Amino acid sequence: MKIFLDTIDVQAVERLKATALIDGITTNPTLLSRAGRNPTQEIIKICALLPNGDISVEVTEKDAEAVYRQAHKIADLARNVVVKIPCHADYYPVIRRLVDEGIALNITLVFTLAQGLMMSKLGVRYISPFVGRWDDNDVEGAELLYAMRRMIDTYGFQTKILAASLRHIRHFHYAIEARSDAVTLPISLFEKAMTHLLTERGIEVFDADWAKLGVKTFP
Repeated sequence: MKIFLDTIDVQAVERLKATALIDGITTNPTLLSRAGRNPTQEIIKICALLPNGDISVEVTEKDAEAVYRQAHKIADLARNVVVKIPCHADYYPVIRRLVDEGIALNITLVFTLAQGLMMSKLGVRYISPFVGRWDDNDVEGAELLYAMRRMIDTYGFQTKILAASLRHIRHFHYAIEARSDAVTLPISLFEKAMTHLLTERGIEVFDADWAKLGVKTFP
């Protein structure tokens, strides 16, 4: 499974790169709007920090032809950019054109199995089902991950499932159990997943017991 960070924070990416766990970054217009700097330059910096990672960058245009042109400009920013496009019916023909032209795509805001099937038929690299937003509406969003896994495996599609809108550790566990190909995590959730209270307590017990021995050097 690939682990992506959902962020535009260059310093955080540089710091967490040392974990050797980060396979890429996802961004969206909301994150870019919070950057407080030139978003294009921030994306280029992140692409350079993770040259072998997939860096998802979303279109901001609305008209289908404008989306098509912008997608090419975004793809030209770096060789490891993956263009994000919302799963909107107006963009389906554009998505197919871009796939045929070799543009790597991450289709975002996917909420149904039917949408996942259609995007898989179009041959996109990633589909991003949103788990947390379903939960916000009293629907178990994780079920969509399991259903998409069965669908893709049944029909032999090459599209990857990128579990998105993960709000807590339970969502992360569901994505793992559902055999999602990738997850995107907020930095706070990624850092929380690396730790556990019982791990910390166990270390404290070991340290206390070792101190009782009074050994100064080991081995």
